[in-house]
Amino acid sequence: MTEEQNNLVETGAPAPQESQRQVRLRLTTRDAEISLPENTGPILVPTGLRRYALSTLVNNLLTSEKPIPFEFLINGTYLRTSIDEYLTANGISAETTLDVEYVRALIPPLHVASFLHDDWVSSVDVLSSTSPAANWASGAQVNAGQERILSGSYDGLLRIWNMSSETIAVSPSAADGGHTAAVKSVKMLSPHQIVSSGLDRTVRLWKYSESDDGFSGTISPQIEFYGHKASVDSVAVHAPSNRILSASADHSVGFWSTKKSESPAAPTELLPSSASRSSKRRKLNSSVNTPQRGPLMLFKAHTAPVSGAIFDARDSTVGYSTSWDHSLRTWDLVTGALVDTRTASHSLLSVAHLAELSLLAAGTSARHITLIDPRASATTVSAMTLRGHTNAVVCLARDPDSTYGLISGSHDGTCRIWDVRSTKTDKDGVVGESIYSLPRKSMESDAKRVGGEGVKVFDVCWDKTVGIVSVGEDKMIQINRGQGVIPQQTPSK
Repeated sequence: MTEEQNNLVETGAPAPQESQRQVRLRLTTRDAEISLPENTGPILVPTGLRRYALSTLVNNLLTSEKPIPFEFLINGTYLRTSIDEYLTANGISAETTLDVEYVRALIPPLHVASFLHDDWVSSVDVLSSTSPAANWASGAQVNAGQERILSGSYDGLLRIWNMSSETIAVSPSAADGGHTAAVKSVKMLSPHQIVSSGLDRTVRLWKYSESDDGFSGTISPQIEFYGHKASVDSVAVHAPSNRILSASADHSVGFWSTKKSESPAAPTELLPSSASRSSKRRKLNSSVNTPQRGPLMLFKAHTAPVSGAIFDARDSTVGYSTSWDHSLRTWDLVTGALVDTRTASHSLLSVAHLAELSLLAAGTSARHITLIDPRASATTVSAMTLRGHTNAVVCLARDPDSTYGLISGSHDGTCRIWDVRSTKTDKDGVVGESIYSLPRKSMESDAKRVGGEGVKVFDVCWDKTVGIVSVGEDKMIQINRGQGVIPQQTPSK
């Protein structure tokens, strides 16, 4: 036997058959706790090995008392086949020394809690020490145990919850200045301000305050924004610039200021009729006199309902919108100019920005997620397709711990976690596969539900502190939690 073959047998890997190809691996990791000794050189292994055998090999090299499950990355992509199949698919000679990075394979986020609503839950956001709303606010501090969950419901109400599933604040009813129809989207602008939108065609700014003991709070109206002519299905916020983006079924994107002094007057033709019942009640209640304002701009290039609108994660003067008209559009929020249009093959229902990878993720009516490079230099519309859902993908959120992580929510009743490095290539090009699927806890009592019926996911938020918070048709806020679900790796430049 050669010295390399002796090394192979000593590490516990299966000895190769004479006819089987072998390849040298250079094993590395970025995690100091599981790194191999510095003098560990390239190791000769059979090309027929897969992830499990490689994981056993690394554990033997580490002399681990308790085996650690590992995943393996070659050239930034997870190994999902045998080494031999990888070499063949990528046209690599077995004479090459492969650089293989190993990372811990972690369990999926575990179910922590479910909070019960009175009606369908359309939208959710989180306030914690690590959430954007806290980080953007100067002097804001959210202590451990004081995290809050904001939900919007089809009953027209906003609710603030503590982590013990207690409702500590509810927005006013329609008669007292609240939404007059179902709430479709909610966002924490800061620890003391909330933005919402709904079927009543309005975007609303609220003030949130809590009692000193933290057991009760109030959500009071600050500004009502009018400008849309149909349901406002999604809002995005950027606190440093005091700006809001909205996506409406009237085919337009709204751009608003959270400062009353900066906002133009509301269009009189869109204000509620003075003869309406709610307006009459409002006149009788002198304490409700909410200012009404209009948009800074309305962008009207889409030809079908707009499903989502977001700010560029690195440049708040740039916005993106997705629509049922199959297009993703890029906007200059300073001039109102349409900068770019990318047209996909299906209706786009949701959008998230993977800024470090220069990609936008768009959920589709065709049950997949399309990753789009919005830069002018991009030569194709779709850089990658993520497949696995069995119904429309209506919400997306970034993994706060990883450049490569994404979570999606679907009308199939599940949330799926994706690592964009977990891919394969087929007739459709580069295709990603979800690494975890999180079903609705409410499905456990009724396994006969098909296609997400009765348990459709409507929104999802991924917070570094609280975890994955999803809501839907089952009238539940569901919380799943897991630390570092997706191993981090610095993207190559």
